[in-house]
Amino acid sequence: MREVDDILNNYYNNYDEDSRLIKDKAHKIEYITTTTYIDNYLKKDDRILEIGAGTGRYCLHYAKEGYKVDAIELVKKNLEELKSKITEDMDIKAIQGNALNLEMYYDNTFDITLVLGPMYHLYDEDEIDQAIKEAIRVTKPKGKIFFAYITDDSVVLKYGIKSGNIRRLQDLCDENWNIPKLKEEVFATYKVSDFQKMMDRYNVNKLNDVATDGVSQILSESINSLNDEEFNSYVDYHIKNCERKDLIGYSGHVLYICEKEG
Repeated sequence: MREVDDILNNYYNNYDEDSRLIKDKAHKIEYITTTTYIDNYLKKDDRILEIGAGTGRYCLHYAKEGYKVDAIELVKKNLEELKSKITEDMDIKAIQGNALNLEMYYDNTFDITLVLGPMYHLYDEDEIDQAIKEAIRVTKPKGKIFFAYITDDSVVLKYGIKSGNIRRLQDLCDENWNIPKLKEEVFATYKVSDFQKMMDRYNVNKLNDVATDGVSQILSESINSLNDEEFNSYVDYHIKNCERKDLIGYSGHVLYICEKEG
């Protein structure tokens, strides 16, 4: 993991993660959709854990709303930014740590567990399995877990076609365009059907599959050109269609929401 830690620290030390979800209308879609679905399941006095909290866009939001929140983040730069925004009225504890080892938390502790970043940077099957098991372990029976991941097909469209790298991407893939999980490429991706099959192995029940940003990355220029009234109309369309199975595969990010059995 030391090599991966170095790769991620190098990447995020040179990237403005703090503004990613708010820097324009197209990027706001993911944040709006994710918080909409979290809010759908969140109850008064729920305790929240965010694993891979980044600079705190989500955990700080819910701490401001009065929830007791724990946040764990691997990248030191991100964690420092997160901590710098904590105010005295927030009940939040943020620590440096790894999604593979949550030994600092007891079993069945959290009502809501957010795993909105770690799946982007796990490349080995055993490590993926460990991260999923740890998230489930610390969640209460009937608690809700939110796993975010990046789709193969969105990478083909955005990185391959839109950014002019289709031949390089084809050379990386197998004959069926399955994108390998290579730490040197920083981000790991999944086909929607493969992620579903993987999650079937665990003691959780699926609640929702959500295309959190839909085609906003592909159509970013058009979405960013909308005025506020038009943008609100697009958000309404997106929220009401983001669970459609015929549209979900091309979403840049997908949210797999499940409930722990028990």
